[in-house]
Amino acid sequence: MKKEKTEQIIRIKQMEKRLNRASSAVRRFSSALDKFEDVQDAIATLDDYYGCELWRKDFADDEAGLLPDDLKRGVLSEDAVWNLLSDYRELINRLKGFVETKK
Repeated sequence: MKKEKTEQIIRIKQMEKRLNRASSAVRRFSSALDKFEDVQDAIATLDDYYGCELWRKDFADDEAGLLPDDLKRGVLSEDAVWNLLSDYRELINRLKGFVETKK
């Protein structure tokens, strides 16, 4: 086989790998973005709840042992919602930066 054909075949194989990898990543990212868009209301509601008077009351009642023992209460931890909101803001900034560099 001529050198040109060998190089051509290698190039096409490399491009095919890139196409497959990029296509897969775009599909996964699109799916993740759909899920991310679906939780925007939940994030906004958590942001409003965290630190408001209702959250402080719920937290105080939990500390006083007034809530059921089997109640999941991650939302009352001082770190869970804070960490989520921090991660959210960092992700938004990262996405903005990405979009800006691709213009």
